[in-house]
Amino acid sequence: MRNRVVAIAGWSAHHPWRAIVGWFLFVALCLGAGTGIGGKPAATEDFRIGEAGRGEAIAAAGGLQQRPMERVLISGAGQLDATADRAARDITDRIRALPEVASVAAPVYSADGTALRVDVTMTGAELDGKKHVAPLRAQTEEVQRTNPGLRIEQTGSPSISSGVDELRGRDLARTEMIALPVTLITLLVVFRSVAMALVPLLLAISSIVAAIGLSMPASHVFPDNGIGTNIILLIGLAVGVDYTLFYLKRAREERARGGGLLGSRALVELAAATSGRAVVVSGLAVAVSTATMYLADDVIFSPIATAAILVTLVSVVSSLTALPALLTVLTDRAERRAARKAAGRPAPTHREPTKGGRITGFLLRRTSANPVAALAISVFALLALTAPLLGLQLSDMGRETHPRVVPAMQTFDRLNAAFPELKSMHQVVVTADPARADDVAGALRAVAERATTDPAFAGTAELRTSADERVSLLELAVPHYVSDRAAQQSLERLRADYLPATIGTLPDVEFAVTGDVARYADYPEHQKRKLPLIIATLLLVTFALTVAAFRSVVLGLVGVVLNLLSAGASLGLLTLVFQRTWAEGLLDFDSTGTIGSRIPLLLFVILFGLSMDYQVFVISRIREIALAGVPTRQAVLTGVGGSAGVVTSAAFVMVTVFASFVPLHIMEMKQMGFALAAAVLLDAFVIRIVLLPALLLLLGDRTWWPARPAVASAGRVPMKVG
Repeated sequence: MRNRVVAIAGWSAHHPWRAIVGWFLFVALCLGAGTGIGGKPAATEDFRIGEAGRGEAIAAAGGLQQRPMERVLISGAGQLDATADRAARDITDRIRALPEVASVAAPVYSADGTALRVDVTMTGAELDGKKHVAPLRAQTEEVQRTNPGLRIEQTGSPSISSGVDELRGRDLARTEMIALPVTLITLLVVFRSVAMALVPLLLAISSIVAAIGLSMPASHVFPDNGIGTNIILLIGLAVGVDYTLFYLKRAREERARGGGLLGSRALVELAAATSGRAVVVSGLAVAVSTATMYLADDVIFSPIATAAILVTLVSVVSSLTALPALLTVLTDRAERRAARKAAGRPAPTHREPTKGGRITGFLLRRTSANPVAALAISVFALLALTAPLLGLQLSDMGRETHPRVVPAMQTFDRLNAAFPELKSMHQVVVTADPARADDVAGALRAVAERATTDPAFAGTAELRTSADERVSLLELAVPHYVSDRAAQQSLERLRADYLPATIGTLPDVEFAVTGDVARYADYPEHQKRKLPLIIATLLLVTFALTVAAFRSVVLGLVGVVLNLLSAGASLGLLTLVFQRTWAEGLLDFDSTGTIGSRIPLLLFVILFGLSMDYQVFVISRIREIALAGVPTRQAVLTGVGGSAGVVTSAAFVMVTVFASFVPLHIMEMKQMGFALAAAVLLDAFVIRIVLLPALLLLLGDRTWWPARPAVASAGRVPMKVG
């Protein structure tokens, strides 16, 4: 691998403008091809999971699937009068004429007569409603203008989804306004050169653009769930800047070590042979680790995996091709300017590369003086942070958890206060031979009768049958939000008690419970079943990659243990913060008492991948020094100290990117950003500077087992440069 990486970098260094133009042509081709082919958004059927998904499929087979529905709410200062009736007729006539509308139900008054609602069923699939909701909102707003004495507003899944998407877009734009300047400032501090600081940002952004283009044709295999671009931005900026930073810092160190006598092409080849190889190994580790998300086998994680893999591999390609070319051009220009300024001055003297900073030096001195104490303290601290994970509660984030800055959510609250029976619902779906239609209908009515006496149900039910009488659907209203324990208990009773005693007694029928509550309950259960397989595969992959990269079983085990500690501590901290209320004011959120069901799996996979960045980079430096004949103890201290500066800088960039997601309004994105930022901080400042060197110091030459200690005679021969 080292020879291939050096060969590619060498070609780019000798033909810099060809490499630079070729890279940007590649980016343009990726974007152009993606735009031409177009993306494939996930359809309703792609989200079907568990019994709820099976029920949706049965309902769809009979034409009884859920349709996008909007509700117009009319309210006033008190009891409504004839003005409200006229407004309801006006809105009904206006909306019924729209091509986006399939039907409009008769107006319904609330129990206390202070609110009136009009239910509107839209055409098309359930997920398509948000694309066509604008004309309905326009008519609602027009009726509001002509009736200033009333409050006339609109809500529903299409309006809420559209509002949440708009909010997410504004939030992400704000994060970019924060992350990009802070990243640039960090790089300016690291390189003290505007040109060198712009290179990582340029390559990261161009890699993101290329990955977005490639993700569009990829979505025809793994349909886009709407957050693939967000993942590309999140991961792309982090790894893109990191990989470039590793490479450029190594080139600077080699130049300093050579006293400024090395040419740009020699610098590029030296950097490629060391940091370039580490970038390739790290990128492959991130990609392979992320690929374990495909084992989740659902539409949420497959496109996330695709997005992360694409942007990581594209970032690696940019680091192997465009980066050496840009480094060559910038170095040549810098040397020409320096030559003009230094005319007549003494020749530059040899300078040692920059060592670790004061904090790093302090920590390393304390660690080397007493590695047992350093290991014990750091492990205890990480385990203490992991402890809250024992109380982890997972839930799918229902509609009621969306931020109230979305206007449709404010209407959602007022609608549910006036009509509590609309909070959620169950759908019992049955398929049987048409000759059994009467028996099925009788059994479903028995279910409805049982539900009317149960306070967990709203007491209202609707029975529908398909045109061919093969599929029947009973809809039961639930006066509780899907996340409420009462709603979950009603689902449990329905599945475990009511149905076995009614529908379950009929032979040759298939039935399932779907609906809002079942969807909410079944997805976390699906994730819980998949999580052990994915984590086990992830551990195996991490171990195998580390052993393959460094030919050491011990390092493979060390990598697995450290990554587990890092991921566990960050998830424990996430649980401590977001499952309780003490940090609500600090981080601007309302605790649901749970963590999003997608978060643990997503974080485990991404964190294992990103932790491999630092693991590969630091271990590569230690191994490189050991191969030169330096004893393992000194190699550890020198390697960690020498790499600490770039690891700290890279971590600061990553933390900035991830922490910029914490102020977002969407709960799951807030939780994900917090956990990733916490994990990177712990990984860079505790694991790589304290825990890893303490462990390797105690292991000594056993670190490299089963290979012999790095004392190859070739490694003992001093290397000459020039």
